[in-house]
Amino acid sequence: MRIAITGANGLVGSEAVRATMGKQEVLALGRGPCRLPPGPFTWVDCDLSDGRSVEAALRDFRPEAVLHAGAMTDVDGCEREPEAAYRTNVGGSEQVARACRALGARLVSVSTDYVFDGEAGPYGEEAIPNPRSVYARTKRMGEEAVLLLVPDCAVARVAVVYSGRRGAKPTFATQVVEKLSRGEPVRAFCDQLVSPTLASSAAEMTLELLLAQDARGPIHTAGATVLDRVEFARRVADRMGLSGEIIPVRTAEVKLLAHRPLRSGLRVDRAAALLRAQPLAIDEALRRFQLEWSERTVP
Repeated sequence: MRIAITGANGLVGSEAVRATMGKQEVLALGRGPCRLPPGPFTWVDCDLSDGRSVEAALRDFRPEAVLHAGAMTDVDGCEREPEAAYRTNVGGSEQVARACRALGARLVSVSTDYVFDGEAGPYGEEAIPNPRSVYARTKRMGEEAVLLLVPDCAVARVAVVYSGRRGAKPTFATQVVEKLSRGEPVRAFCDQLVSPTLASSAAEMTLELLLAQDARGPIHTAGATVLDRVEFARRVADRMGLSGEIIPVRTAEVKLLAHRPLRSGLRVDRAAALLRAQPLAIDEALRRFQLEWSERTVP
């Protein structure tokens, strides 16, 4: 099968490329130079914000299925640059959806728990979104764009994605490991409930939705455990055999440009009932994270 993956330099997109190359004919689309290890896939440098390049690349490649994992994910960066956020998260999603509609390709688009306001989580798929930041609003508008243009697509929502892979972008989990390893304290929000999602697990679930399922609409493909960020940091430290100070802080005590949902998290019952690739409980996810981290030192 010919599949295309946007955001291939990102956390979920890169894992999806790893999982499919050699098994499918893969077009990996990302912004700038490829940061993936060499492999049997085709790389195309595309900018989701430019209005043209991604759609053109997809139409040229003619995929049968597209995993749209690309986005502008810097929450405060979106607040500073709302036009760039709109062009990428809304316009880019529109580009992908237009191409899929024209080609008759299966589409799974990756979204976020931030589409909810964080007042009554954890949220199931039936909950009504109420985005409260530029990032959240543009991601919700991106959801609406793909659902409008490709009504039989699936929208796979994830939350607090992390990875132990070499070359993966820094995340809260990797910062915990690196800071405690240096003997530095870690500050973590005690009032933010989240569903930490291992990138490789999210990729596995979204690829099953793409290649082996015809489910449509929102599906939560996050981790199976909802906990606050302090407890998440403690679980990471325990798994990695690290000790040190983890300082609880409240969100209101930190100067942030964009709204952060507090009582967030995603219910994953639908994914658990639908998929062979199950949402991971935190202990299993961190076991896999530790294995990924240990492979960083392998030549």
